[in-house]
Amino acid sequence: MPEEQSKRTEISQLGEFGLIKHIQKQFKTIHSSTTVGIGDDAAVIDAGEKYMLLTTDMLTEGIHFDLAYTPLQHLGYKAVAVNISDIAAMNGIPKQITVSIGLSNRFSVEAVDALYEGIRFACENFKVDLIGGDTTASQAGLVISITAVGEVEKNLLARRNGAKSKDIVCVSGDLGAAYMGLQVLEREKITFKENPQMQPQLQSYDYIVRRLLRPEARMDIIHELRDLQIVPTSMIDISDGLASEIFHLCEQSALGMNIYEENLPIDESTYSTAAEFKIDPNTCALNGGEDYELLFTIAQDDFEKIKNHRDIHVIGYMQEADKGINLITRSQQAVPIQAQGWVHFNTGDAS
Repeated sequence: MPEEQSKRTEISQLGEFGLIKHIQKQFKTIHSSTTVGIGDDAAVIDAGEKYMLLTTDMLTEGIHFDLAYTPLQHLGYKAVAVNISDIAAMNGIPKQITVSIGLSNRFSVEAVDALYEGIRFACENFKVDLIGGDTTASQAGLVISITAVGEVEKNLLARRNGAKSKDIVCVSGDLGAAYMGLQVLEREKITFKENPQMQPQLQSYDYIVRRLLRPEARMDIIHELRDLQIVPTSMIDISDGLASEIFHLCEQSALGMNIYEENLPIDESTYSTAAEFKIDPNTCALNGGEDYELLFTIAQDDFEKIKNHRDIHVIGYMQEADKGINLITRSQQAVPIQAQGWVHFNTGDAS
């Protein structure tokens, strides 16, 4: 066999984003209506007066969720929310979804009903229509794939590549809670395996557990930005951890960034649980993932409009690329940020 045919490259060597780039370079767009293809939170299609937005996310059992502690209703809601979050990250408004599921024979009709109950509630909450999908058998447990369709006025589109030097870096909500919720649920799962009579002790962890199991897409922030007449210069949703998303914005905008440790928004319950697990809360905020908050940049002229907003936090600013991507500590030291969030395709990874 020729050497070039026998060569094998493990997917783990590329990782998720390396694999995406590897696939992307093999294709070129042929339609003028394809405004943005692979490489942003959603694809952008010129639909005349507005842009159409398209995004797809897949959740697989054992990788993205564990049914040992994930109620099917919550899973259905989350599967929709993570797609709506991608539409939000383009500054768009969601309109429709399709839902495709793969089911093993251990699932009953009642289980499917529970899953779709959560999907229906999400559709009502985010004001989207379920317009189709597919069902098939699966030998690997439950697989959910959702495609969301949205729209955005052409002058309101926000992409990852639009940030300018000295733009202000903002984040919605708080960070790290979902990661700590995962730690709590994994601990409870181990405890239950050791003693099936043990009842879960989750009362004091309600907020962080909810943040993992039933995240919200921040459409409220999108509507508020419109009311404030702010168009983010760049935006991305935080699914793989703040640090990872920072690198995406910086890479695509060809810039660096400084963010301030003292400005990272971390909920009190995340702090206390991180201390219990002896984990640095900043690590949770930077690398935890699954927060589905919005990371975005705005022009300095827009600062006055958001400076008193209770759920939009200014965490730093954009700078020239040669100045790097740094965390400014409370002691004013600049520490280069490393993206260590959720990494797909590594052996033994689980979310």
